[in-house]
Amino acid sequence: MAKKLLEIAAEIVSSQVTTSSMSSEEIAASLQKVFLTLQAMQKSETDGTPLDLPVLAAAPTEEEGEEKVAPEDSIREDKIVCIECGLEMRQLTAKHLGSHGLTPKEYKKKYGFPMKTPLSARSLTKARSKAAKKRGLPANLVKFQETRKQQKAESSLPEGGSEGSGLEGGVSSQKKAKKSSKQD
Repeated sequence: MAKKLLEIAAEIVSSQVTTSSMSSEEIAASLQKVFLTLQAMQKSETDGTPLDLPVLAAAPTEEEGEEKVAPEDSIREDKIVCIECGLEMRQLTAKHLGSHGLTPKEYKKKYGFPMKTPLSARSLTKARSKAAKKRGLPANLVKFQETRKQQKAESSLPEGGSEGSGLEGGVSSQKKAKKSSKQD
């Protein structure tokens, strides 16, 4: 029967490995934990005694205590670890942080992250940056910022000689800015 439990434990752990990346040490620890849990469940079933749920529920809590990560070590190459609960994922979403009663901004303040730091794995951040550069985002962003600066500078100058609300002059100056950027 022990071999059958081992097979079941191996199936459970293999499905965990397919959904998230795990090191060989994590796989071994998970396999052992699942096997022991299945063994306890089988013993409870054969003895006819109720399953001691507080003992099983206490096991993850002890592991979470070991899993507490320093903020500077929580953002890794292939995952980010939620410092609140120890959950590993590719990106900390606002929905997940909301389950802890935090917004991304509050989370960053609480653990001392710079506000510009993305709450995602480094590999995901690099992939997004690479994709944005491939689409020409940096060059387009610079162009957009320059035209916006010109528009603000033109709109802040007083319009002499134009009557009315001044909206007409603002619209024509925007058209001129667009024409001049097209000619470049």
